[in-house]
Amino acid sequence: MRAITLPSFGDESVLTPSDIPPPTISDDEVLVDVAAAGVNRADLMQRQGFYPPPKGESEIPGLEVSGTISAIGSAVAGWSVGDRVCALLAGGGYAEQVAVPVGQLLPAPEGLDLVEAAALPEVVCTVWSNVFMTARLQPGELLLAHGGSSGIGTMAIQLAKAFGSRVAVTAGTAEKLERCAQLGADILINYREQDFVEVISAEGGADVILDVVGAKYLSRNIAALAKDGRLDIIGMQGGVKAELNIADLLAKRGSVIATGLRARDRADKAKVVASVREHVWPLLETGAVRPVVQETMPLERAGDAHRALAESQHVGKLLLTT
Repeated sequence: MRAITLPSFGDESVLTPSDIPPPTISDDEVLVDVAAAGVNRADLMQRQGFYPPPKGESEIPGLEVSGTISAIGSAVAGWSVGDRVCALLAGGGYAEQVAVPVGQLLPAPEGLDLVEAAALPEVVCTVWSNVFMTARLQPGELLLAHGGSSGIGTMAIQLAKAFGSRVAVTAGTAEKLERCAQLGADILINYREQDFVEVISAEGGADVILDVVGAKYLSRNIAALAKDGRLDIIGMQGGVKAELNIADLLAKRGSVIATGLRARDRADKAKVVASVREHVWPLLETGAVRPVVQETMPLERAGDAHRALAESQHVGKLLLTT
């Protein structure tokens, strides 16, 4: 089968189209013929040698796919060959076929193109597990989502609004902020021209902050928290080390949470996926929430997709099609 492999680490040129044997499946897995794979910043980090897959998982990049089931393990129930699905992965998505643990499988939402469905698993599971399961965003509370025009950000806006919360976002251009407003964002902050701490503090502070920046924003995020606010850090685009003033955190009665999705064991991921299917999939089925896709490219153009993601000129998701 065709796949994108990583013979070495480095820039986009190390992403190598290759012919490799198809994966085998265990009793509790299904084989999916891939229609499309989502491109995520975690893939860029893996390509650079900074984010290896968990032990025993595929070395091929790709954390989410959509496609059709072509084979089923002997212990799998409730799924059939030919089912249209999407899936959360620990790796292996940049390929024509991928083995998927049954607990990480989701039906492709009705009314959604199968290729578009590849934009869902990683972002929906990330947003749902962090904003709702961990940080416990409530109706009427204020969510601040940094990088509001990203795949994560565009989904966070829609889900928070669907569950009755207010949403503030940061982005770097007026055009990106306008797209966020179209998705329902209430407060638009151009981080190149405005201080998000001032804007959010004037609103009484954020009850939940979803942060992809990391160290660079740590002290400012704490300053922007409301009383009893929760800062949930899911990315390190702004570095990994920062000094924390505990007095500032105590004054807010705040919480700082740092989570990852890829390294969770399969049982934990299955719990997230089950919760997503229960609470989010009905919104996708009715069209109340939709993935935002900037562009699709053939699998062989994985390097171009990585370059486009790194340049941050996109809104929503970039997808690779087989």
